[in-house]
Amino acid sequence: MEFGKTIRKISAVLIVSYASLGVGSVQAEEKVYRLKLAETWGPNTPILGDASKNMAKLAKEMSNGRLIIRIDSANKHKAPLGVFDMVKSGQYDLGHSSSYYWKGKVPNTLYFSSMPFGMTTMEQYSWFYHGGGIELMQQVYAPHNLLSFPGGNSDIQMGGWFKKEINSIDDLQGLKMRIPGFAGEVLAKVGAKPTNIAPGELYTSLERGTIDALEWVGPAFDLRMGFQKIAPYYYTAWHEPGSETQFLVNKKVWAKLPDDLKVILETSFRVAAFDMYTQALHENAQSWSKMSTEYPDIKVRSFPPEVISELKSANESLLKEQASKDELAKAILDSQANYLEKMREWTNMSLQAYLNDQN
Repeated sequence: MEFGKTIRKISAVLIVSYASLGVGSVQAEEKVYRLKLAETWGPNTPILGDASKNMAKLAKEMSNGRLIIRIDSANKHKAPLGVFDMVKSGQYDLGHSSSYYWKGKVPNTLYFSSMPFGMTTMEQYSWFYHGGGIELMQQVYAPHNLLSFPGGNSDIQMGGWFKKEINSIDDLQGLKMRIPGFAGEVLAKVGAKPTNIAPGELYTSLERGTIDALEWVGPAFDLRMGFQKIAPYYYTAWHEPGSETQFLVNKKVWAKLPDDLKVILETSFRVAAFDMYTQALHENAQSWSKMSTEYPDIKVRSFPPEVISELKSANESLLKEQASKDELAKAILDSQANYLEKMREWTNMSLQAYLNDQN
């Protein structure tokens, strides 16, 4: 089966779905496949946690109950950043997480979440489905007994919550900040001290001074976490212009599924991912309206041009270094850069021009 080509198979799924409408229950001769999914998020995490639930519901309904997916949240499996290993080993059949959480194990996975100064959400989805992105992603995950699919995008992420204002690059020296992925490496190169902390420990770490700043996602996620009560400076984006999560599948489990259930599962991934993105857009707008009203002392800032320039230089240097050490990394980075160059010209001429005209 050629991955990333689900759109060409939608008609087959619809046939299965419509046919199932006339059946009250699963026929006795039809095997029911029960899969377990581990997610990085807690049981009540908004939007991120909704993606897995929506996916499982879709898979069950479209398969007429032949595909049942049980979801274990982080409070159940106790390893929020260990989803990669749990699905790889077969402890779980499926996973939902973000690939930059295991960049220390497989560095090339981090390119499929979001890259500093890289593609926006829709540019990245276009790359995944039409620019060879999914094929490259499968190439990275295949040696680890895994398949990976886009799992939903939280859209552009804010630059983070800071206790002190950032006025120059000197203010980043020694700054302890929770920030995962390639952005953490960029900050380290300019003198900061990045770290990765599980979601459930973020508020306490910021409150107690274990870290000086953190980035999480955006208003829809941040409001519930309460960061605005501790760190008044809310910085705009640079590091994750389109933050994609991933659905992981154990390859041996996938191989055992009938072809129609593979199509249904992949389609459920794709629909749930789109729903997560639209939900994130909606909830971010609603939450920012509430946050800015209830907490009027929040100070929205953009990093000074000097800081952005230094971050860009550090990012470019690190990308060249990565590409020089690994042929597959170079193939991925070249693919992204070439695609972005063409796509951004159109983005600027269309969407950016429209937004500029409104001001």
